[in-house]
Amino acid sequence: MPTIEPILLAAACIHTFEADRPLTNASGFFFERDARLFLVTSRHVLIDEPSGHFPDRIEIELHTDPANLAESTGFSMPLYRNGRSVWRQGRDSAGDIDVAVLEIERPALPRTAVLRAFTPRHLAAAQEPVEVGTSLLVVGFPLGFHDTLHHMPVVRHAVLASSFGLRFKGQGYFLTDARTHRGTSGAPVVMRLADPPAPLRELPWMLLGVHSARLDVGGRDLALDEALGLNCAWYADILLTLTEG
Repeated sequence: MPTIEPILLAAACIHTFEADRPLTNASGFFFERDARLFLVTSRHVLIDEPSGHFPDRIEIELHTDPANLAESTGFSMPLYRNGRSVWRQGRDSAGDIDVAVLEIERPALPRTAVLRAFTPRHLAAAQEPVEVGTSLLVVGFPLGFHDTLHHMPVVRHAVLASSFGLRFKGQGYFLTDARTHRGTSGAPVVMRLADPPAPLRELPWMLLGVHSARLDVGGRDLALDEALGLNCAWYADILLTLTEG
């Protein structure tokens, strides 16, 4: 069996449903804190009032055999219980943050489920500067495209396009320069660690952000001007707030 990059096992393809009616495809990833496991994605994947997007459950695909990655199963999770949403979403002084987490009930997982999860140790610390122009990856499922035999995501190359640590225009996100598509919402934005400490060697990537959406200029001449090719990624440290308690 070929060696599988662990970062590919940290991402999840998300399908949203209203009852049994398929709605959209999106991206997400696993985040572990203490003994609890969470699925992270964009908030607008789970609910988007302006577009009338109101799914009531999601389904992700899980590998079930470490020796045969073609073996997988669908894992369904409700978004509401007793009429109340079960996900957590963020908000700060500038308004809503387009990140949401949904706790995964570990006992409900297949016994042989194969996945990797980021932890708080993977988040960028203030003493670890990330320079503008740094090479990043966005790991996801653009337009739902992926390796349908082995159930693996694809990665797109990105470049850090704004000062990391500054809130762009006062919002809780930074910019990336990357070619992205619908379906990438909720994907992790990561940077390879050249010399990871021992606890991170199994998944040697720094988790910088959660890809949200492409950005554009309202006054752009569609005939003369190309799209900006810029995207917003919400700072991943919001996960510390969303997964506490």
